[in-house]
Amino acid sequence: MDSLNTSVAHGSTQTGMRQGSSARHGTRQGLMLASLLGGMFLGNVDIAVVNVAIPSIRDRLHASGGELELIVSGYTLAYAMLLITSARLGEIRGRRRAYLWGLAVFTLSSLACGLAPDSATLVGTRVVQGIGAALMVSQVLTSIQVNFDGAARRRALGAYTGVLGVSSVIGQALGGILVQADILGTGWRPIFLINVPIGIVLLITSFAFLPDDETARDKKLDMRGVGLLSLSLFLLVTPLVLGGDEGWPLWTWLCLAGSLPAFVLFARVEQGIARRGGSPLMNVALLARRRVALALVSQAATRAGYFALLFVLALYLQQGLGRSAAYSGVVPIAWVATFALVGPVLGRLPARVRRLAAPTGGLLMAIAFAGAAAGARSTIWLTVLLGIGGIGYGAAFSGTLTHLTESVEARFAPDVSGLFNTTLQVGGTLGVAVFGTVYLGLAARGRAPQDAFDTTSAVLAVLSVSASGLIVLAGKNGAGEAAAKH
Repeated sequence: MDSLNTSVAHGSTQTGMRQGSSARHGTRQGLMLASLLGGMFLGNVDIAVVNVAIPSIRDRLHASGGELELIVSGYTLAYAMLLITSARLGEIRGRRRAYLWGLAVFTLSSLACGLAPDSATLVGTRVVQGIGAALMVSQVLTSIQVNFDGAARRRALGAYTGVLGVSSVIGQALGGILVQADILGTGWRPIFLINVPIGIVLLITSFAFLPDDETARDKKLDMRGVGLLSLSLFLLVTPLVLGGDEGWPLWTWLCLAGSLPAFVLFARVEQGIARRGGSPLMNVALLARRRVALALVSQAATRAGYFALLFVLALYLQQGLGRSAAYSGVVPIAWVATFALVGPVLGRLPARVRRLAAPTGGLLMAIAFAGAAAGARSTIWLTVLLGIGGIGYGAAFSGTLTHLTESVEARFAPDVSGLFNTTLQVGGTLGVAVFGTVYLGLAARGRAPQDAFDTTSAVLAVLSVSASGLIVLAGKNGAGEAAAKH
């Protein structure tokens, strides 16, 4: 009897130890995820936070129109151009080290932005800030894919989606609040200076809780690939960012035309390096997998629709309906807020539901755009439609991200991270450039703002249906490849 009691007690002790160890592991994983998502939050907030501060920057620094454009777009350009390179650098030098360096550069450049004495300095520090953000943010998705499995990974990806949505809301709101508060007469400067204490806290927690990871020191960074990819993205993104404000002069079309052969040359160089057993900057063979290529194109389309909506709706509400700037800033929160809610919920649903999320999301976005095109004008109807669209985009985003991370081997995690994040930036920029031009072009030809908005919304509905069809094809192709392997 004593031996039985001893055995039971020993078993209880072992169970308790396992439970305690599991709880500690879960807590450490939670703190690691919070540190990673905190950096991503800062990087995404600073994409939007500057927009509302532009009038204050113009007045206080006497910045020219071109300088104001570069203050906004310099960050975006550096960020978009370096995401793939930064993901590969994290693999070679270590994701933890790359993330900490990126966070440190971002924090110090935020301080420099906040103290900038003139507009030229602010332009330069914004570019450095974009470099730090790219180095930092590109490690987040890779770290989630490598350090989380199964249900924990799904929850982490859900939190990733939620933070991405919340950062968009806070970026818009925080910028307006801080500028209007004019703390100690500093005007726009707090929008950058607030990053400094947050960045310091994240540096401490990240240093403590991000795990050491293996480095691939036998690999070298493919500098030819870095140069060619940077050139290709520069030729593509620069005219998309600056073309609309410049009236689409000849140089913008030459850059866009030149980006195609530049991308082709980059792909061929990378294929050659891979054939010779080298370490290419990007495994372009991934793009030959239809399930990857179609998923990325689908995500680019939904991202384009989302950013186009935010841009065109703001113009339409103010120019077409005569609403205030404050009203046009508050109404889209219905879209962004519902988007942020979907990811955490989706990660807890059965696999069958998760597989349907992306195509269903595209259709919900199409319903929202079609409703807007049909003439919904009241605040209530706009809010309802934007809420539906936000749920749709959240489902499409989370479903596509899950599809990519589950259908690609872990060794390709840096490639997936770089490709996905670059797709988001290019897709969003493309959406504003193309559909903003469509809306403004229709309005300039004498069409009423209402008609221009209805036509643009109808085209966005078609785009969303196409995105839904693409992700369905990607899923079918993926299932076929999996079956073939077995």
